[in-house]
Amino acid sequence: MLTTGTKDVLLVGLGAVGTIYAYILQSSKLVRVTAVARSNYDVVNAKGIHIKSQKYGTHESWKPHRLVSSVAEAADRPYSYVFLTTKAIPEVIKTPRILEPLLSRPYSERHPQPTYVLLQNGLGVERDLYHSVKALDLGEPRIISTVVYISTNAVEKNVVHHNGFDRITIGMYRHGDHLTTTNSPEEDAILTDLGIALKTGGSEVTIATEIQRKKFIKTFWNIVFSSFSTLTGCSPTAFFRPPPKEGQSYSPYVAPQTAPDIVPVLRAVLQEMITLGRALGYPDNEDGLPSSLVDDTISRTAELHRDPANSIVPSMLLDAQNGSPIEVEVILGEVVRMAKEMGIDMPRVETLYALLSIIQNQTLGGIRRPKL
Repeated sequence: MLTTGTKDVLLVGLGAVGTIYAYILQSSKLVRVTAVARSNYDVVNAKGIHIKSQKYGTHESWKPHRLVSSVAEAADRPYSYVFLTTKAIPEVIKTPRILEPLLSRPYSERHPQPTYVLLQNGLGVERDLYHSVKALDLGEPRIISTVVYISTNAVEKNVVHHNGFDRITIGMYRHGDHLTTTNSPEEDAILTDLGIALKTGGSEVTIATEIQRKKFIKTFWNIVFSSFSTLTGCSPTAFFRPPPKEGQSYSPYVAPQTAPDIVPVLRAVLQEMITLGRALGYPDNEDGLPSSLVDDTISRTAELHRDPANSIVPSMLLDAQNGSPIEVEVILGEVVRMAKEMGIDMPRVETLYALLSIIQNQTLGGIRRPKL
């Protein structure tokens, strides 16, 4: 089990989500956090990170226990857990390539393989890593997959804003199995161990007995709201927020002149996801995929984004505006491929996938430029 100052944790990707979870882990005082800052190493090394959080307070010049610029530099010691918080964009770089120094024979001959923890959106994000660890022939890979609900943005390379909540659900990845709903004693021990560190650091943690259905549910939100926001260039506030009253001033909001009723369209897209979930074997109950999730997803999002104080933008929209690759394959592409395997028609999701693939193509080709 984790004990004070005895376990090393590696976190790869010190963006907004990575920063908050590095802070949570380090605040637990149960681990030493080594963080790999790739694109922002120089500024973080020189100035630290300025964290402004409604939940955790303001922290200027914060740094993890150890800061490095690459996974290769970090591969000088064993780790109990390796967190990956980079976006999953396999058409640009696959997870095993990012973690290659830890998956090499020299490293695996000197140190035991860690438990990998993937804080990534999308479905199928574990597959490539599983096969790479399996190829080391050191036993069954230990991979924890997660569902993260967090409201945070990196407004500069070393400035992170975080609203009042972060919730994480953790569960063991079982390759080729999304219907087993009981943790083994070994799985329970691993998940409990990690959960203690996250809870002690302040995060809200749920341990799942089957994580893939939880990730499928998280994909609900991204399928509609990340997609619609990216294609329209507007955050969900533009779908739900009423115009300001006299004396108020804020944007965006739903202009009364051409106020659209977007809810039936959102509902139709999400109903396609319910149909796919049923084909996958997820039952219509709280432990599976409740049909009520369609309206619940819409109503909860509407309530959140009606608040004029809410300034969080979906990360997919932010990436598109910045000219960065978007998570189109692991969110929409994987859903479309699953539907084809199951013989399910998803014309609305396929349309969103096709349109976002054009944005991705133009970004990767260097044709689509950042919004200034």
